[in-house]
Amino acid sequence: MPKQILQVQPIAAYDDNYIWLLSDGYFAVVVDPGDAQPVIAHLKEHHLQLKAILITHHHADHVGGVAELHRWVIESSGEAPAVYGPMNENIPLRTESLMQGDSLHLHAPECELFVMEVPGHTLGHLAFYVETELSKHLFCGDTLFASGCGRIFEGTPQQMFDSLMKLKQLPDDTLVHCAHEYTLSNIKFALAVEPNNHDLLDWQARAQALRNAGKPTLPTTVAHEKRVNPFLRSDTSSVVAKIRERQPLISNEPVHVFAALRAWKDGFK
Repeated sequence: MPKQILQVQPIAAYDDNYIWLLSDGYFAVVVDPGDAQPVIAHLKEHHLQLKAILITHHHADHVGGVAELHRWVIESSGEAPAVYGPMNENIPLRTESLMQGDSLHLHAPECELFVMEVPGHTLGHLAFYVETELSKHLFCGDTLFASGCGRIFEGTPQQMFDSLMKLKQLPDDTLVHCAHEYTLSNIKFALAVEPNNHDLLDWQARAQALRNAGKPTLPTTVAHEKRVNPFLRSDTSSVVAKIRERQPLISNEPVHVFAALRAWKDGFK
């Protein structure tokens, strides 16, 4: 069997979820299968054998399809897929618990994934980072979005800020595979924060064109997010100025600016 380049593809689910699939043309891994049916359809169409399921966090739209998908794989291949997920969350059918600093060496498809703890959206939230011969990939669930970040449901603003700063340190050319198509609404908020950000204005036009054509706006890159994502720019003068315009007494500390941004976004229409 000839070795093939690792491919990464989005599978659309629900209204705006993306289930990410990694494959070598023969074997596959999926990230956050909230719905089993679109994954099964893709595996059948492309004649792929699912070997593992990766979970970033416990929310239903990320784990809801695990049991059905697990059962289908056993019925079709006779072999149960491994299920990897955060140690400190309740993940259905998990076979291996993961924490910060762990690495997974998968043999089919062959790749090595590095595990990062990124609490904030949930307390045990993980992200997976993988480098191939040609590219770098981040699977970040609901922590980092294109031009935005996840809501803080279980953690604290400090935890979410620290998690985003951890992801910000990844190589600039890392492809960012988020779990939702929230880009246009995130850009709308980002422009309320930085209306004169020309990178952001250009991105709005490109993102709208992609959506008009029925295409995903993802993946994005770490470098791109550093230019257009206000939640990665809480130390930037224009972002600080906008927050101080709204809250004159706020500290200039980036974590405080971030917390104010996230609170503003929570109520933004």
